Amino acid sequence: MSVKSLREKCGKHWLSRGVAAVCFFVSVGLLVGGFLVPPTGVIDGSVLKAVGELFMFPTLLYGFRAVELGLNLRWQKGDTSITIGNDNKEEEQ
Repeated sequence: MSVKSLREKCGKHWLSRGVAAVCFFVSVGLLVGGFLVPPTGVIDGSVLKAVGELFMFPTLLYGFRAVELGLNLRWQKGDTSITIGNDNKEEEQ
């Protein structure tokens, strides 16, 4: 797959960017709201967990889109690593 055709396919998929933008703005709203409610100036751990979960949705969507386009996807957390993609080196060239 050439770089030009890959860019054309990526440019046509607007949903990933839209979901990422919505999750970002909702997360910022949660952080600001968590900072302003009593006790003022303290962001509760549940708000931080909610923000982390909201950022997971666009991450999964970008990963799904990368696999759909035939790109490699590597996910790593601590000592655990997951790699999804093509092992065929001929397709990458």
